[in-house]
Amino acid sequence: MKNKTIFITGSSRGIGKAIAHEFCHMGFNVAINGVNPERLETTRKELLKIIPNILAIQGDMSVYANAQAAFKQIEQTFGRVDVLVNNAAIAHVGLFTDMAPAEWNRLIDVNINAMLNCSHLALPSMITRKCGCIINISSIWGERGASCEAVYSLTKGAVNAFTKAIAKEVVPSGVRVNAIACGVIDTDMNAFLSSEEKAMLVDEIPMSRLGTPTEIADVAVFLASDKASYITGQIIGVNGGM
Repeated sequence: MKNKTIFITGSSRGIGKAIAHEFCHMGFNVAINGVNPERLETTRKELLKIIPNILAIQGDMSVYANAQAAFKQIEQTFGRVDVLVNNAAIAHVGLFTDMAPAEWNRLIDVNINAMLNCSHLALPSMITRKCGCIINISSIWGERGASCEAVYSLTKGAVNAFTKAIAKEVVPSGVRVNAIACGVIDTDMNAFLSSEEKAMLVDEIPMSRLGTPTEIADVAVFLASDKASYITGQIIGVNGGM
């Protein structure tokens, strides 16, 4: 998989950062993205210790013009995007009736529209070349639903539905699209949980522990490889049996 380029949205920390690390070790050109410039630069410097072909792109991919600029920068630097990982996401915990429209619209923008924008920009080249891979980072809550995370669950359900539908649309052109439905992963997104709340979640997990970002990254590496050549339109659960 060397001499290929991967673009990972929301990759300055957490799952996205772990995916970037793994693909650096695979010899990819790696384009990372985030909205926080300091955190993005810190991650860029970390990755440069592994491989020199790192491009850091600051910006919100839910804005189509920002996504266009990102793809133009990647193409000018590396030539093309071979693998797109739509990882950028935010969460909101609280009763739906306490949410304001601006709050749920923001979740929809980041969790759905950023995926649509980047997929829309990546696919034409992939279709023309008759190869390419898109991996969408989803959640177990998109399948099961989570109390007090109704809109987050909605957005991840939409990620799953889009994955299944677009996979059928583009597979005749040699492009594969899959999603990873993460269980409870030990990331900054879950840092707000108290130790008691984490313990309650662990009690629901047959494997009796939280997942790690690297375990998600390992699945992403597999899905991007030729070993997954007959896998498309799938929602792969990585959840410790939850």
